[in-house]
Amino acid sequence: MATTVRIPTQLRSLTGGNSEVAVEGGTVKEVIDNLEKNYPGIGERLLDESGSLRRFVNVYLVDEDIRFLDGLNTSLNPGQSLSIVPAVAGG
Repeated sequence: MATTVRIPTQLRSLTGGNSEVAVEGGTVKEVIDNLEKNYPGIGERLLDESGSLRRFVNVYLVDEDIRFLDGLNTSLNPGQSLSIVPAVAGG
């Protein structure tokens, strides 16, 4: 069973306008890699040159920030959802 990935408005042009996509993977990193295979260009928006999550991108597994879990190595169970949430500056 695939993981549901919630796509923010800023990245929906890369997913054909879809707000959610189903992606296979056993870890967050595998899901992001497969997301890139299915929707080229999205990976570079999420990961930096070293393969780390960009500082201004937050990824939540259900309602937990993956940075407080096991980062990109966080294991996923079938049917779980990930939310990609870009940090927004405001004032």
